[in-house]
Amino acid sequence: MEDMEIKKDPLSIYKDKIVLVTGHTGFKGAWLSIWLNELGAKVIGFSLPEWQNDYLFTKSGLSGRVVDERGDITDLKRLSEVLARNKPEFVFHLAAQPLVRDSYLDPVRTFDVNVLGTVNVLECIRKNACVRSGVMITTDKCYKNKVEKKDYRENDELGGHDPYSTSKAAAELAIDSYRKSFFSASQKLVASARAGNNIGGGDFSKDRIIPDCIRALNRNKPVNIRNPKSTRPWQHVLEPLYGYLLLGSRLLCGEKKFAEAWNFGPDKRSAIPVSKVASLVIKNWGGGKWTDVHNPNGLHESEWLSLDISKAGKRLKWKPRWSIEKAIQKTVQWYRDADNENAYNLCAGQIKEYFK
Repeated sequence: MEDMEIKKDPLSIYKDKIVLVTGHTGFKGAWLSIWLNELGAKVIGFSLPEWQNDYLFTKSGLSGRVVDERGDITDLKRLSEVLARNKPEFVFHLAAQPLVRDSYLDPVRTFDVNVLGTVNVLECIRKNACVRSGVMITTDKCYKNKVEKKDYRENDELGGHDPYSTSKAAAELAIDSYRKSFFSASQKLVASARAGNNIGGGDFSKDRIIPDCIRALNRNKPVNIRNPKSTRPWQHVLEPLYGYLLLGSRLLCGEKKFAEAWNFGPDKRSAIPVSKVASLVIKNWGGGKWTDVHNPNGLHESEWLSLDISKAGKRLKWKPRWSIEKAIQKTVQWYRDADNENAYNLCAGQIKEYFK
């Protein structure tokens, strides 16, 4: 009976499961924690004591709905204690230094968190019998960007120009090494998921176009754009999270063939320049303008990046549900409603709407 229910609704497998989410106080981690909570999972969160982008976590009152553990992902002893005490069955690893520009300012910390932190999580999965499987979240920027208009596939060359991208490529290599060295002969299944440029309500991180837009529009100021021509695969945060949850459900079912790397990106129509994203935000906001502040001598950021998502479509039956126009409309609506409505309910409501 349970197997039939899981086939009908793959996400039902998370009900009553103990799930560890690293980086649960971040924008993406908070959305995932809310979704897992709505699915009936017992969520164990592990994050730094203080995080610069914990607006959604705080405003949604998540600390009262999850087991809120704190520590540094580079501290293996502390992380091991959390797993030993809470005994999670599944791990979603999202904790990271997530900003390209910050990686130029502090490359050592970036490599420490993104590579050693990932290895620490893998080591805890390896040594704790309670953990059955996990999804390790990296980024679409882990691919060696050859500055050509192509869609990157899971078997394309990894690499990076900036420290952030390179650290994520190194994390992918570490994941693959653990999979081959320690998990191939065991029942533990680990996959990696590559996505990026997620938008959605509750994100107030710096150096991201939507938060930059909202901050400027709230102050009746023009939106400053560093790289208006840069094209990215924009998607609502619910899109990759649904992919992670689907992938995790197959791992929890013991399907070893899914323990590999996966792309979760939007359809081709959603790969648009930063300038168009800003224009759509302004249109949904009801007024405002943007201005080009491009610095030709500024830090390097790739101008083109797009993912091939055919593998997830064929094998996971996953595909994007919301167009870029709808994703931006839902995002702006969230910020508009946040002053008067409960943030947790706003997220839960959009999750339900996503499935309509």
